[in-house]
Amino acid sequence: MSRFPLQSIRQRPRAITPKDADIADVRAAFSRYRSEILTRDGARGFIRARRPDTPDGVAHSTVSEGIAYGMIIAVYMDEQALFDDLFQYSQCFLNENGLMDWYISPDGEKRLGVGGASDSDEDIAFALIMADRAWGGRGCLTESYLTLARQQIARLWEFEVDHDQYPFMFLPGDDWRGKNVFNPSYFAPHQYRLFGEVSGNVRGWEQVIDRGYEILERCQMGSEEEKNGLVPAWCDWDGKPVEAFPGAMMNHQYDSARTPFRIAQDYIENGDERALRYLKRISRFYASVGAEQIVDGYELDGTPAPDPNAKRPNPGSAVFVGPAAVAASHDPAYQDFVDACYRRIRKGDLLARSRYYNHSWTVMSLLMLTGNFWNFPARPTD
Repeated sequence: MSRFPLQSIRQRPRAITPKDADIADVRAAFSRYRSEILTRDGARGFIRARRPDTPDGVAHSTVSEGIAYGMIIAVYMDEQALFDDLFQYSQCFLNENGLMDWYISPDGEKRLGVGGASDSDEDIAFALIMADRAWGGRGCLTESYLTLARQQIARLWEFEVDHDQYPFMFLPGDDWRGKNVFNPSYFAPHQYRLFGEVSGNVRGWEQVIDRGYEILERCQMGSEEEKNGLVPAWCDWDGKPVEAFPGAMMNHQYDSARTPFRIAQDYIENGDERALRYLKRISRFYASVGAEQIVDGYELDGTPAPDPNAKRPNPGSAVFVGPAAVAASHDPAYQDFVDACYRRIRKGDLLARSRYYNHSWTVMSLLMLTGNFWNFPARPTD
């Protein structure tokens, strides 16, 4: 059993909580996620997260991002056996750098896309740290959670942090070295602080944080008064939107929508003033839109640009509404907005474009809004 089981609403000094927040909502969302997204079919004897619908890929396939989300969800829901199964599935598809290839066929027999995706790779490392702090030991794995976390962090540092032309820029994956591409939604400063702590490379990861905040600032449009917190899916070192691969969208879309969540984590956990500056902008924008009117895509100037691949009528997307609420929770002035977003998310029907993605973000958003997505303290012996 976890040292920190999911039991009640946790109050936090730098975040408000929805007035009608209820742990039962988290459990219901997890139940929906588990029944619709998790499967043993094609999982090599383990468990995987499947994509039952996806407009840009193979239905029922798995992406490394989904495994990482599942591991995070499992550790906060105190589901150790599930956590171990998901991790072991990931180990069936390692590349030469020891990172999971990002895209796997439904039957588990083919790698439909090769190379690591650094958002999933960092989330796996983070989940392993939390697993060590929640359960300790190794579960049914071959090495301890802490050892595996340190190994994963070492891979991130070696293969997914640029040490050459773009020093300390966090890269999109292990085959992007030397490419001038940054994904703002992959930037997870609160995780990097933990990586420095666990690995002993505190200064190195601080430099990754500093570089990421610099690029995040540059990729927002306009003057200080005009910046609205909307960021492109992909940008370069200078913050200019780029087409990272053929057909890649460059507006504030399904990748970008995660950015407020990751930046809010750094403010809520660590009080970083750069995070607060960003949260003020994005919260002002989303609150001006209104919880009920948030759509799944925006041009960088704030013009609505709903995803063209989402089925109509579009029910809305948890990955936009949830992180918007999490970001706004930094300021009690947004209590009504946070409450309204929470009421939308708890229903579990904001599933536009990808049920897998939005079920995952429903659970994680509810965990965060109830105070139960947090950095567990290290064990005294660590």
